[in-house]
Amino acid sequence: MIREDLRNVAIIAHVDHGKTTLVDQMLKQSGTFRENQAVEERVMDSNDIERERGITILAKNTSIKYKDVKINVIDTPGHADFGGEVERVLKMVNGVLLLVDAAEGPMPQTRFVLQKALELGHKIIIVVNKIDRPDARLKEVVEEVLELLLDLDATDEQLDSPVLFCSGRDGTASLTMDGGKDMIPLFDMILQYVPAPEVEEEGGMQYLVSAIDYNEYVGRIAIGRIERGVMKVNQDVSIGDYHNTKQEYRGKIVTMYQIEGLNRVPCTEAKAGDIVCISGIENITIGDTICDFGKFEPVPFVKISEPTVEMTFSVNNSPFAGREGKFVTTRHIRDRLFKELLKDVSLRVTETDNADTYRVAGRGEMHLSILIENMRREGYELGVSTPRVLYREVEGKLYEPIERVVIDVPEDCVGSVMEKLGSRKGELQSMTPIGSRMRLEFLIPARGLFGYKSEFLTDTKGEGIINSVFHDYEPYKGDIPKRSQGSLVAFETGEAVTYGLYNAQERGELFIGAGTQVYEGMVVGASPKSDDLVVNVCKKKHLTNTRASGSDDALRLIPPRNMSLEDALEFLADDELLEVTPKSIRIRKRTLSNQQRAKDRAKM
Repeated sequence: MIREDLRNVAIIAHVDHGKTTLVDQMLKQSGTFRENQAVEERVMDSNDIERERGITILAKNTSIKYKDVKINVIDTPGHADFGGEVERVLKMVNGVLLLVDAAEGPMPQTRFVLQKALELGHKIIIVVNKIDRPDARLKEVVEEVLELLLDLDATDEQLDSPVLFCSGRDGTASLTMDGGKDMIPLFDMILQYVPAPEVEEEGGMQYLVSAIDYNEYVGRIAIGRIERGVMKVNQDVSIGDYHNTKQEYRGKIVTMYQIEGLNRVPCTEAKAGDIVCISGIENITIGDTICDFGKFEPVPFVKISEPTVEMTFSVNNSPFAGREGKFVTTRHIRDRLFKELLKDVSLRVTETDNADTYRVAGRGEMHLSILIENMRREGYELGVSTPRVLYREVEGKLYEPIERVVIDVPEDCVGSVMEKLGSRKGELQSMTPIGSRMRLEFLIPARGLFGYKSEFLTDTKGEGIINSVFHDYEPYKGDIPKRSQGSLVAFETGEAVTYGLYNAQERGELFIGAGTQVYEGMVVGASPKSDDLVVNVCKKKHLTNTRASGSDDALRLIPPRNMSLEDALEFLADDELLEVTPKSIRIRKRTLSNQQRAKDRAKM
């Protein structure tokens, strides 16, 4: 049976190409909001970090009513580190809107998600967004998308995908490059081109869990599509999974919700093709199949790609531990990490021999830094190590993860970028002029990108754009030189004063200003030499009867470099830890005692 009253569609695009803004307009123009309702911009990005960074991290579901057809729209993450989300979400839909920026064209993450959609045989609608940009290149971008489809072995039908030209900000869509008046052409194209779900209403109920939400009151909430039959509240069910990683068990559907606009509306019954949220089943996880009790038939499910980067998370044991955080013990950190596993399938948490330390593996540096940022905002204190890549052994050979990096830079910066990436084992794949800029594409070991971003921004005077996506595992490429800078390390515990900082700034670049509390072994700056230097930033000027205490005011300090969480993670050396608290980010040596570190160096 074909459900003509329903369409399930996902929006896929690169970071910041305007997905979430477009969905805002679709909701407004389909009458989801009241005329006088005050609506926030980017209403789908509910998480604070998503709003600040302008990226979508978690897949969101919404629905739109148009011509008596319910269109379920799923806004997917564009960043490759959240690819685990993308793979699952595409299992729930029959078509995708491929959103591409009219100036930037298709980018690496576009490629990653599109490849997954093509493999599943989904219908594609190409949406060229931001056509109102002054630097829009409409014809070239359409050609670039078609080249990308060819490159990804799209079928003839997928190559004939329709193209729409939109402005998400103005809320217009059109089949021509001149622009339109409203979003109606987009709604019509979805109804016309995205196939209605073909479902089996007869036979036992089958439901595949594609995402998990978590609520303190009801526990895990499963989100997925009913593949067959009818699901009812209070129904007894059997739960298991396709890869037989768990024993089949019995459960009960306690509550069920359908998605209407941005709200979850309780319902008592739903049929094949519907996307619903259910609660009441313990230990439910992504990839599980729910069937009528006693008639278990699992739905095939793609295994999620494995993590490529690992860090250790440990209890904060610095001299300032417990001053700023609410959750500081091993139990708190352990519970929080294992709670994250409930909804993030791309994450792995492993206990170590040390009861205070956990190994946490994810899909990239950004994936793990978002988790750290969420934890500190919730009141956690922890220490994290420098990121490490996860190697594999294939037929006795060492293999490492390789990233595909796409870089847009002004023409005069090409030389320094190629030199830096060459020294980090990057291999140039292509070089294309775009206006007055150059687009370079490299394949580079994932470890070669650690610590490169801030260097890249300096080399390109802040004008460069760098994006990377996981490519494949390849044989180990050899040693890559580590960071060339050493650290400036605090000599004693106390408060940093102007006189001490003035003397220290001659030795390198400072990360702290006057009045900052420091402790012995804390990193307070970067040294231009490769060796660490111990500096006394707490040193005060000795007063004599010939010198006034006010003469300190004449000392001029260079403004310190404010380190964000990503900057600090990039700067970390192997013998350093990052102390993360709700109020502070401090880099410190693993061994805090300056004397002990000197002894250890002498033994080496």
